[in-house]
Amino acid sequence: MEFLKLRSEPIPGVARHGGAPQHRWRARAWRLAALGAIAISLSGCRLDMHIQPKYLPEEPTDFFGDGRSERPPVAGTVARGQLRLDELLYTGKINGVEADEFPFPITRADLERGRQRYNIYCTPCHDYTGSGDGMIVERGMPHPPSYHIQRLREAPAGHFFAVMTNGFGAMYSYASRVDPADRWRIAAYIRVLQLSRNAAIGDVPEAERANLTQQSAAESAGPSK
Repeated sequence: MEFLKLRSEPIPGVARHGGAPQHRWRARAWRLAALGAIAISLSGCRLDMHIQPKYLPEEPTDFFGDGRSERPPVAGTVARGQLRLDELLYTGKINGVEADEFPFPITRADLERGRQRYNIYCTPCHDYTGSGDGMIVERGMPHPPSYHIQRLREAPAGHFFAVMTNGFGAMYSYASRVDPADRWRIAAYIRVLQLSRNAAIGDVPEAERANLTQQSAAESAGPSK
């Protein structure tokens, strides 16, 4: 009887009806509550990340009368870095007229840079000498004018800058490919090509004329016997 009495008393940590220990049930309840809280928080984050009150670029809307979600910029607005006040540097003109001067001093380094850019962007049409016999002409494309014709020898430097900037005839604009300073360097190199084909003895520095004259005389005499 004593034994039955002892077994009839509840055993600490064990449910009265033969269930799992109480501390295990409590641990499971806490875990379920934590998982539920995490699930709720994650679902809230996903809602905020995937459903946002905004318009995508060029997405239409009926909120504005013109049906566009973007608003046009305020008149006179200039993007950062796009305030171009130097008319000569950015247009090749002075008071609206193509200028025959450069917006910065042209050094030998500028000419070397201009030659490099010219060889990359211009030779396919104008060839390496500026005569207009580039490889696209060999493939049937229109023949561009030679830089050595009278009209282009007399054209101001700003003309070549403007053509590179805006395009001309079959030539498209290079404004997005070549920055303004390099366009001027190319224009300077075009002047070098023109001068190399049409130079006179008076264009040579006086200190170099004697050497040039002697070299020309030696070439005219031919090889000595």
